[in-house]
Amino acid sequence: MTKKWFVSALAALSVGGTALLQSASAAPADVKYSVNGQSFTPSIPAVEQQDHLYFPIRDLGNLLGKYVDWDEVRQTASFTDKPKLTGKYTLDHADLAEGIKFGIGSSLAHIPGDPDNVFYTTADRGPNGEIDVNGETRRTFPLPNYTPSIYKIQLDQGKIAVLETIPLKINGTDPVTGSSKITGLPNLKSRDEVPYETTAQKVISYDPYGLDVEGLAYNPQDDTFWISDEYGPYLVQVKRDGTLVQRLAPQGISYELNTAALPLKDTLPAVYLDRRQNRGAEAVGITPDGKWMFMAMQSPLRNPDKSVDNSRALRILKFDLATLKPVAEYAYLTEDAGQFKGLKQSDIVISDLNVIDENTLLIDERDKNAGDAAQLKRIYAINLTDATNILGKYDEAGPSGKTLEQMSPAELRQAGIMTPLKRTVLDAVEFNYPNEKIEGISLVNGHTLVIVNDNDFGVTNPDAKENGTDLWTFELPYDLK
Repeated sequence: MTKKWFVSALAALSVGGTALLQSASAAPADVKYSVNGQSFTPSIPAVEQQDHLYFPIRDLGNLLGKYVDWDEVRQTASFTDKPKLTGKYTLDHADLAEGIKFGIGSSLAHIPGDPDNVFYTTADRGPNGEIDVNGETRRTFPLPNYTPSIYKIQLDQGKIAVLETIPLKINGTDPVTGSSKITGLPNLKSRDEVPYETTAQKVISYDPYGLDVEGLAYNPQDDTFWISDEYGPYLVQVKRDGTLVQRLAPQGISYELNTAALPLKDTLPAVYLDRRQNRGAEAVGITPDGKWMFMAMQSPLRNPDKSVDNSRALRILKFDLATLKPVAEYAYLTEDAGQFKGLKQSDIVISDLNVIDENTLLIDERDKNAGDAAQLKRIYAINLTDATNILGKYDEAGPSGKTLEQMSPAELRQAGIMTPLKRTVLDAVEFNYPNEKIEGISLVNGHTLVIVNDNDFGVTNPDAKENGTDLWTFELPYDLK
């Protein structure tokens, strides 16, 4: 009798098919596999069941040019078509000072109605570094009067052109600059890093208006931007001319920050005061209708302390823009570092987000490596439809005796907490994206995905000839709308 061989997905191994495969046997050793005439070996051996050959679902997805994601809680396998790389753009700009590159790329936003090749972006708080002094790590600011700004950029013929610089400013006088322009210096001696000058010997001024800009979003309802900031963490509304309008902060923040020049509203949950330094509000996005705003933390809150730095649970807040109050909070589960080589869980972070609609976000999740060492540089589409709203529920140890950050993925499931469903939209490692910090993502017309990195002003490689900013565009073979 001639055997009938049928290569199919091994979904039964993952999706409730244990009984089906109890009598399965390994495929004959002489079975060979090829695609378009090229031989390959599956990641795990196929098995034979009732004259059918069952093939690993992830391998099958890869052969079909699709990403495969598995949600264990929902018992759901997701297939997503892979995008096509359509453009590479670099920044060629004069240095800010000797050994300090010009920087953009800590965020990326496209305004509806603008040309498809025009975007807005920011750098962060300005060039800074770390110097060890007698066993103490000190934060230095070589350009203490650096002004965080919004940059309007254009992509053309492989280059990034800066069309407009919009300095951030207050309707008043900044105590550090003596003008309306702000700095990127820390705000509060009581909770921020101590700022030092270049040699790390002398403490310089704090700036109550200083911003460490990490995310940028546009609200079409009132034609303003919103910035996410790592210091507070804060969300700051900004006019199109760069004037700061108001600041949203965690409950319990120092009211010395509430000034006529920048009114403060303490609408964020108090638990956000437990943010890890330099791992604050990394991303912000607004729905196209201007009704909802989302904010994501870069890393787990230190809730109750730094013992949870390796937690996989990162918080995403949803705000009603009509009231500026949070209405929902979700526990986003980062990838398990154990599936990678030599990665620490605390080195897997969220670096940006883009809002498609009230229930669909793009999340930029990455590791801390660059080039050939990079293992995780992915953009995920997440669905919040059936994700659990945990707002106010796990800020303190509950019935389980643990905060959100102390709970393992298994404990989250036991508590009935559904994390957002994730599926891969882009794996930038497959495309050999060269840089560590993909910190800006945007989506144009529902199908053009744009990513850009933050070059950190080149402080780790001051002798490099190139600026170190790379913006790439990808075409999705489907629409995200």
